[in-house]
Amino acid sequence: MSRVVIFGGHGKVALRLSPLLVAAGHEVGAIVRNPEHVGDVANAGATPIVADIEYLDVAKIAALVEGYDVAVWSAGAGGGDPKRTYAVDRDAAIRSMDAAGRAGISRYVMVSYFGAGLDHGVDSENAFHAYAQAKAEADDYLKSTSLSWTILGPSALTLDPGTGLIDTKEAGATGSSVTRDDVAAAVAATIDSPGTARRFIEFDNGKTPIADALG
Repeated sequence: MSRVVIFGGHGKVALRLSPLLVAAGHEVGAIVRNPEHVGDVANAGATPIVADIEYLDVAKIAALVEGYDVAVWSAGAGGGDPKRTYAVDRDAAIRSMDAAGRAGISRYVMVSYFGAGLDHGVDSENAFHAYAQAKAEADDYLKSTSLSWTILGPSALTLDPGTGLIDTKEAGATGSSVTRDDVAAAVAATIDSPGTARRFIEFDNGKTPIADALG
């Protein structure tokens, strides 16, 4: 089994992911910015790592993730200020990729979104533009690295109970919605599925068991 480090360890997807990884036998570290979130992360089965990656350089992030086998990016600025969106969703994400390579991590799973890409078409006056552009540039950079990467593109996230069933864009998904439970399960399945490497997988809730859909 692997040692997995999650960037954005207190996020709604990450807190669902950690118990799944632990149940599958993985060892999990979760990076959080706020010390008040340590208890929630620990209760989810992960080892809390308190650090604000927005302000750490590549060397310091590499030191944080030394000894891990897999990195999962599930962090984000949460919208709002465009400057901070670029600082976290693009710049810190890119530094985490470089740090993963420096620390000897080969496997990197990025949680992006359905429709992400440099051709996103979001108008520069739209409040969503900074996020769309930041994610697109981070994803594009990841594709250029030598990491064994997978980019997951879930559609609109809901808090409905997980179904264990998704469909990918290739199987007809249109970008409607998917539960956070199922996104977490998809990340966990991706880590254990070498065949997902170097693929951008967009998905909705659907009719196919997650492992089969990813395969």
